[in-house]
Amino acid sequence: MKKIKKGQKVMVAMSGGMDSSVTAALLKKAGFNVTGVFMRLADLPHLSKEEKRAKKIAKILGIPFLSLDLRKEFKKRIIERFLKEHKAGLTPNPCVVCNKEIKFGLLLEKALTLSADFVATGHYARKSELITYNLQLTTYKLLRAKDKDKDQSYFLWMLNQKQLRKILFPIGDYTRKEVENLARKFKLPVLKAKKSVEICFIKTTINDFLSNYLKSKPGQIVDVRSKVLGEHGGLHFYTIGQRKGIGLPGGPYYVLNKDLKKNLLIVTKNERNLYKKELTAKNVNWISGKKPELPMRMKVKIRYRHQLASAVITKILNSKFYILKFVQSQRAITPGQSVVFYQNQKLLGGGIIC
Repeated sequence: MKKIKKGQKVMVAMSGGMDSSVTAALLKKAGFNVTGVFMRLADLPHLSKEEKRAKKIAKILGIPFLSLDLRKEFKKRIIERFLKEHKAGLTPNPCVVCNKEIKFGLLLEKALTLSADFVATGHYARKSELITYNLQLTTYKLLRAKDKDKDQSYFLWMLNQKQLRKILFPIGDYTRKEVENLARKFKLPVLKAKKSVEICFIKTTINDFLSNYLKSKPGQIVDVRSKVLGEHGGLHFYTIGQRKGIGLPGGPYYVLNKDLKKNLLIVTKNERNLYKKELTAKNVNWISGKKPELPMRMKVKIRYRHQLASAVITKILNSKFYILKFVQSQRAITPGQSVVFYQNQKLLGGGIIC
């Protein structure tokens, strides 16, 4: 836990769940002046329940509680972007953008206007400081969590030094089991709380959500030789590597590619066709604020639950694009997803897969 100065204020993003509740409790115990904040992001029953639970936890902890109505901004910056990218045939990760734009964007801005020194969340990640005394410069590093199975650093690759200076991740130094024990110790009624849904603004399934907002555009399903096998209900319903829900007899088939111009869903029976040794990334962000010397060997994740894989990254001359070449082929490299870079425990940065 960061050493504190007397009276330092921290606003904790509270969801009513275990991780954010224990975060608030740890910070109060450490001597911070803590305020709990719930971000109202959408009009959904499960989010209303979370708000009531967060308010209850704040009362138990004896800390002030605020509700911020961010529905308008969240709709514009997260939901509309999510729909736009699906319409473009991509498979976006809205949580990554939400961390940059909402939690450590709008919430952080609000916290600073209310004279807070920090914003804290229940992310399983760690932050450290590198102080260069002769230059009077502090560089902040993002590190993987102690609990490697729960590590959420993958979702934080868009953050910058200005944001990191004002962020705390108190539970990053604990395992999930240790956090459960702390919840019991603090007598917080959160152990039976439902775990957060994968995407907070989606009530049922992604496809149900997309059906409500995007117009269906049926087209042909073809194999790698352009043989017509059937019909799809709209390319936005499918993602690279998908096996279930294609609806073809004689499978299994896997989604190999999407041709937006011809509105074709390209499938294969050979799972090996999904493996590739190279990807191109755009919108790359380096946590340090500086591009490292390239080419560089690093460990890479192409999706949250994917195993770390060795790769070499280089920059395409006179462009903003990067090429990653893997030592071993990777399954279902998916446009729109985040590719995240690591060096040992340190999160170097990331980008969007083209």
